[in-house]
Amino acid sequence: MHVGIDSFVSQVTDPSTGHVVGAAERMAHLLEEIELADRSGLHSFGIGEHHREEYYDSAPPVILAAAAARTSRIRLGSAVAVLSANDPVRLFQQFATLDLISQGRMDLVVGRGSFTESFPLFGLDLHDYDELFSEKLDLLLKIRQSPHVTWTGRHRPALSGQGVYPRPVQDPLPIWVGVGGTPESFVRAGLLGLPLMVAIIGGEPRRFAPLVDLYRRAGAEAGHDPASLRVGVHVFGYVGESRQHAADTIYPGWHEMFTSVSRERGFPPPNRAQFDATSGPDGAFFLGDPDSIVAKLERVADQLGGVQRISLQMTNPRLAHDDLLRGIELLGTEVAPRVAHV
Repeated sequence: MHVGIDSFVSQVTDPSTGHVVGAAERMAHLLEEIELADRSGLHSFGIGEHHREEYYDSAPPVILAAAAARTSRIRLGSAVAVLSANDPVRLFQQFATLDLISQGRMDLVVGRGSFTESFPLFGLDLHDYDELFSEKLDLLLKIRQSPHVTWTGRHRPALSGQGVYPRPVQDPLPIWVGVGGTPESFVRAGLLGLPLMVAIIGGEPRRFAPLVDLYRRAGAEAGHDPASLRVGVHVFGYVGESRQHAADTIYPGWHEMFTSVSRERGFPPPNRAQFDATSGPDGAFFLGDPDSIVAKLERVADQLGGVQRISLQMTNPRLAHDDLLRGIELLGTEVAPRVAHV
């Protein structure tokens, strides 16, 4: 199992001083985090895509280009690129260019996103949510297959053999499908033979086992090599010196994040009891000391019938930069080597 980190590049208020970290300083911190992840032996670092005031990740390819120039071995990628609101031609060109800069270390994870701000921002109709993704994924895969594409769809001007350049170092460029909890998404990824990145942000990870099995069965029935049906998992998490230290460090930011989301979506406000249950042995939040994180990674991999990659989303709006750096170091040096065989 490969272990990595995903970041949504959230705005941060230092919990001990009350200092609000500005956007430029936050970007400098982010690049320092990615460099440390590279040195610590982590497999990957992904950048999300949001178009909201509390996040600074609206242009992931720009961030990834800076990261590629400062690292040497870690894989870099999207977490996820909101394909529904992107032009597949431009997205492929950007990630092909990033693959050249990084000398073949780029992964493109595409999905529909859990927020909807990008739809009105780019003049798209939310009623076309499913069709936009399906159509644009079809075009993206055709571009990956050949530089000259003839294609017609509803949501983008047709292509009649034009060339799409540059071409990446990796042939084919790795494209993963990011999914939430809808069976149709798992089946689509399986039928296409694409690797799967499962976002687990609530409930118990073992609940996703039937969906992962559905993905594998769909892929097998479509004639794809089982070895190509790779499964990754994206989760919230943090590694501390002890479980209590990790919980106390993360809880203020977790409460702030989920209070905001709950208010937007009409959910009850979160509380510490909910946090403790979510971060327990069977919960969706991977929180604790290195030993407990290792045990949970092994247990979840077994529950899902094998996991090739797991990425912890470790940033939150009340996490000090030094604490995040220490969490990254522990994940890379104390956790990743112990689950490499899983």
